[in-house]
Amino acid sequence: MTKIKNLIAKYPFLAFIMNRYILVLILFTVWMLFFDNYSYLEHRVLDKEIEEIENNIQYYKTEIKKDSTKIKELKNDDRIEKYAREKYFMKRDNEDIYIIEFEDEKKAAAEKTTSNN
Repeated sequence: MTKIKNLIAKYPFLAFIMNRYILVLILFTVWMLFFDNYSYLEHRVLDKEIEEIENNIQYYKTEIKKDSTKIKELKNDDRIEKYAREKYFMKRDNEDIYIIEFEDEKKAAAEKTTSNN
């Protein structure tokens, strides 16, 4: 006890900190910031997750808009035929189709498939 009194005499600001109400307040603050289930650190992690989810929502909304415009375009029979020819290499009975692939496109497709895995 004398060591504490010597420290308080040497450093007067410790008298303020050694007040039991201030000590309780400091302990409560430390507990709430770091150890509680609803701590500040936990809130930071949850806020990052919320931000990521909101970014995903925005991304999917733009994708839905793109897809809905494609669906509107595919209501037309000519557009359906064009899409089937380009995407699935379909042809009419009296046609021959030649598929030309460039090296750059092969590399880009290979990189895309490896990055998705």
